[in-house]
Amino acid sequence: MTLQTLVVVIASIMAVNNVAPIGAAVAIMLCSGGLAWLAVSREWLPVAALARLLEAWDPESPDMDGLRSGDERRSDNDVASLVKGLHGLASRIEGYGERERNFTRDASHELRSPLTVIKMSSDMLAEETSLSEFGHRSLERIRRSTRELESLVEAFLILSRESDQGLAEEDFVVNKVLRQEVDYARELIAGRPVELILDEPASFALHASPRVFAVLCGQLIRHALQQTDQGTIVVTVMPGSVSVINPAVDAPEPGSRRHASVDRHGFDLAIARRLSDRFQWPLELRSLPGASRVASIRFPNPHPIEA
Repeated sequence: MTLQTLVVVIASIMAVNNVAPIGAAVAIMLCSGGLAWLAVSREWLPVAALARLLEAWDPESPDMDGLRSGDERRSDNDVASLVKGLHGLASRIEGYGERERNFTRDASHELRSPLTVIKMSSDMLAEETSLSEFGHRSLERIRRSTRELESLVEAFLILSRESDQGLAEEDFVVNKVLRQEVDYARELIAGRPVELILDEPASFALHASPRVFAVLCGQLIRHALQQTDQGTIVVTVMPGSVSVINPAVDAPEPGSRRHASVDRHGFDLAIARRLSDRFQWPLELRSLPGASRVASIRFPNPHPIEA
């Protein structure tokens, strides 16, 4: 650019001082401009080729060979460094995708299999007539923990997927799925002074994954159970939303056993938040007069239940 400017200035001075004809000066200016344009175009050719390659890039089927061969063809050091960096980034992303697929496939099988064995063994052990009262209490704790672990594994497998592929969507009635989740949750409060009620003043359907819906609502219900020592927890179905209300409780003393439990089980709510953000079902938390806490999920596209 500096050389072209210098040529234009010299040609202009020569034309003004009648050292060279005006036509010759104009021709010099045009030739210098053309040569500059060719030089710039040549420098931009590798960048344009790289832009076309990235524009046609398919994350599901990355063209790694295109980046590698492009790196060998280009002599410009800056562009070659850029291509090398992009090739390394694409390789890492491809590795992440492969690990994600391996994890969801292997964990789905390897984690569910022992859980199934534990559940079957617990059911068989529950039929033993000679089991002591202490044994029955221990067995119930095992069954509750198995249920919690099963829900946690389900949530992790859903969140570990980069996309929603593999989650079958269908039309389902939310009330039916909630009844099952409430029944499961009642097993977790056996022997505790806590009551769990499902209030259904409305009913609606969704076109989504019932599995995701069940895991999300189950996490909110379990969070409420862990935050409540006694009282009544109400799960309410309203038009286009589901809410979980747990009663007001006294603030736990710092360092107490209950304080540690509340902190640990806030993890359920964190999973619920991630699921709601992932599937764009807004989650709202608020407090009612008397310090009762409400967690509500709003579903943007509810469907009426056909007769």
